[in-house]
Amino acid sequence: MTNPVTAGSASAPSGEAPPGAARVLAALDAVRDPELDEPITTLGFVSSCTVSADGDAQIRLRLPTYFCAPNFAFLMVADAYDAVSALPGVRSTEVVLDDHFASDAINGGVAARAGFARSFDGEAVGELHELRADFLRKAVMAGTDLVSRPLAAAGVEPPALAAFTLGQAPPSAELDRLRQRRAELGLPAGDDAPLLIDPVTGTPLPADAVPLHLRRARTTRVNIEANAGICRGMLRHRYGTSGLGEEEQ
Repeated sequence: MTNPVTAGSASAPSGEAPPGAARVLAALDAVRDPELDEPITTLGFVSSCTVSADGDAQIRLRLPTYFCAPNFAFLMVADAYDAVSALPGVRSTEVVLDDHFASDAINGGVAARAGFARSFDGEAVGELHELRADFLRKAVMAGTDLVSRPLAAAGVEPPALAAFTLGQAPPSAELDRLRQRRAELGLPAGDDAPLLIDPVTGTPLPADAVPLHLRRARTTRVNIEANAGICRGMLRHRYGTSGLGEEEQ
């Protein structure tokens, strides 16, 4: 267990009522494990969430193992701090990662708004922007598989898929998610954007590149889902209790 460091956010406007714990938990739904592309709430990573009458919020997080990658953990703690601090009525925010070998460095760095490199001085070579982008690109590939497979199963051939746009795809939660991940990367996400694009450059794919692209998309999606299942199992074994907002599997 680490010694928690309070990360203070700007004072709430006079007369602004503090949000309830349920509203804070809803804000945490927007915080994702960068590798698994799932909310920390549904994964079971939120162990507690409280808000005082004065608007002081405290969040405690947990992870599947003591040795989970510190860069991933730092991103989740920092994102949780930002999501909660942005809520009207929150006077201060404290996010504490428990039971992790780098808890002190992560909690202290986020509280001080020091960034990853300064928090791990002498160990980290830079910030985590490119790491986040890499995992977003994987999320785009996984989402491409989820949207494209039903189309291929319905008989849409590779040349037609190469010309398919997002606006032509049937509405679905998977399509909405794919649009969001692409938009976060600055990739085309409007109705006229091609369904199949290079996740780095955003350029459309030629028809002869479609089969390989779809195989890579499927492999990426399977790997992410397998890792998510492993993490859930390890978390359940480690703690034996459900997190706040955790989805039943």
